Amino acid sequence: MREKVKNPIPELIPDDIYIKLKEHNLIDEKAVRDYLIRKKFRELRSQKISAGDAIDNIREEYPYLQFDTIRKIVYQLNKNNYT
Repeated sequence: MREKVKNPIPELIPDDIYIKLKEHNLIDEKAVRDYLIRKKFRELRSQKISAGDAIDNIREEYPYLQFDTIRKIVYQLNKNNYT
């Protein structure tokens, strides 16, 4: 039985394409998670929430990640992250 796959990034790719990529193990789960963390951080900061509080809020969703790990994710600069 196939597990129900939910597209966590519908703003980037359509559901059917995400499902097909997932079925063929072509989705980098860590990269998707990091993208979602950066997106959440930007949303919280736009609401005038302090960076520390925003990271603490994100830690509630990802309790297995340390504060410093989330800080590195949201502040990492690379050629694929233009924000």
